[in-house]
Amino acid sequence: MSYEDKTLQCSDCGATFAFTAAEQEFFASKGYVNTPKRCPACRESRKSQRHGDRGTGSFGGKRQTFPATCAQCGKETQVPFEPREGRPVYCSDCYSKVRLATPRR
Repeated sequence: MSYEDKTLQCSDCGATFAFTAAEQEFFASKGYVNTPKRCPACRESRKSQRHGDRGTGSFGGKRQTFPATCAQCGKETQVPFEPREGRPVYCSDCYSKVRLATPRR
């Protein structure tokens, strides 16, 4: 299929933007059938609004941590999950030791 550059109008801000042949080919390769409604700036803004305070994962966002006491050495630490009653939590040093000592399944 042959693609040609198109000029579209953003449904949010009303600005015109180019939907290039290369972008159209990329969209088609991903299985997208609709043309974009928003300009790149409005798409990015909307994307960041959707993610809210969750951050952006491994792309620089701040991960929430929870305070915990290591079950092995008793040191205060921070972990990236909410500790549950009855489940041991380890500091990073002790976790490394426990993980190495535990046989793989």
